[in-house]
Amino acid sequence: LVSVPACCSARYNLALLACFGFFLVYALRVNLSVALVDMVEPNTSSAKNVTSNVCPEHSSTINVPRNTTGEKYSWDAETQGWILGSFFYGYIITQIPGGYLASRIGGKLLLGFGIFGTSVFTLLTPLAANLGVGYLIAVRALEGLGEGVTFPAMHSMWSSWAPPLERSKLLSISYAGAQLGTVVSLPLSGLICYYMNWVYVFYIFGALGVLWWFFWMLLVSDTPETHRSISQAEREYIMSSLKDQLSTQKSVPWRPMLGSLPLWAIVVAHFSYNWTFYTLLTLLPTYMKEILRFDAQENGFLSALPYFGCWLCIILSGQIADYLREKQNFSTVCVRKCFTLIGMIGPAVFLVAAGFIGCNYALAVAFVTISTTLGGFCTSGYSINHLDIAPSYAGILLGITNSFATIPGMVGPVIAKSLTHNNTVEEWQMVFYIAASINLFGAIFFALFASGEVQDWAVSGYHLHRN
Repeated sequence: LVSVPACCSARYNLALLACFGFFLVYALRVNLSVALVDMVEPNTSSAKNVTSNVCPEHSSTINVPRNTTGEKYSWDAETQGWILGSFFYGYIITQIPGGYLASRIGGKLLLGFGIFGTSVFTLLTPLAANLGVGYLIAVRALEGLGEGVTFPAMHSMWSSWAPPLERSKLLSISYAGAQLGTVVSLPLSGLICYYMNWVYVFYIFGALGVLWWFFWMLLVSDTPETHRSISQAEREYIMSSLKDQLSTQKSVPWRPMLGSLPLWAIVVAHFSYNWTFYTLLTLLPTYMKEILRFDAQENGFLSALPYFGCWLCIILSGQIADYLREKQNFSTVCVRKCFTLIGMIGPAVFLVAAGFIGCNYALAVAFVTISTTLGGFCTSGYSINHLDIAPSYAGILLGITNSFATIPGMVGPVIAKSLTHNNTVEEWQMVFYIAASINLFGAIFFALFASGEVQDWAVSGYHLHRN
């Protein structure tokens, strides 16, 4: 197999367009948590939390006059919780149908319209908020429905586009967009709220999503065979590299699939990783503000730092993973297990450490940043393992594991909130302990039961193919 240069190739163009797509997916997801601060009347934003007196106050903020023309709403803390959580209720519903549909109609349309729909509902957010909180929750749930299909659809497309030895590289480029979306949209949404008006947060990101959709529909195709401008050499290279890995049977082998231990290894790892990820994403600002007495909202740069680290780590670890498999002849399963262990045990250690450093704010930020950064290794670990064990059904497998992995987004923050009633350091250490133990368990389970080879049930005719 002669590998075809990466520069300007159709598969790398797909990775870059997908990267922008996932950038928008996450920007559209997190912009509400920033704008919400400005949408709520100051006196109702929180039934005054008990601020712990462990640490000295050190927010030396100079009050700059800010734009206050946006509409304000009197939503209590519970209502805000529902508004922020409503996204996941839509998101969890379309995971498995998304994977199934992608295998039927192709990932291009599904992913394109998933992001297009989310963008349109984002543009409608200010109107919905004006109509009432029920409308806003409905619009957010519909955004979740739209975004629910994006990851399974992308996995499904990569099953026909990514040569096995370039999988980690291509997938890490496309999914790293998600971290970048978090990095850029957190501080940027803050600035837009500050200098303009919170409605523009939704208008600007929504419009970008619609713009992206035009390019996606124009430039991308579901398979190398149907691509308009791909070179003959690249088409041959991709198709010959995948010829023994794809199944031709049309029906989905549900029973052997759901009984497959390597699939459950990914489910457990995905659930565990997301527990820590979502706990941090939603509660970190609270911890910084209530315990360390430092307002992370005022410092959008510091809130975004951990995700920037994660983004760098995803891109680099994707290159390293494929280098180890291609040049150093490491087995696929060995690379997936090692990267998952680093990406889950590392964050667990630093997360627990973050609970024990007293009031040292700089160290807290450093530990949380290292914790989130190391998590980036998982993208080349369990995250793309679906494509190793069953390329033909990768979209459906991702739908299954992502459904389980959305549960922590719904229950993790609720459990953490109920554990930290008095906002003491001990209570927070408990939250960190729980997240770390779940991570540890997930890492060990994956290391024991994961596989790097195409499973028998995933290939029609069951001819074994060693990768």
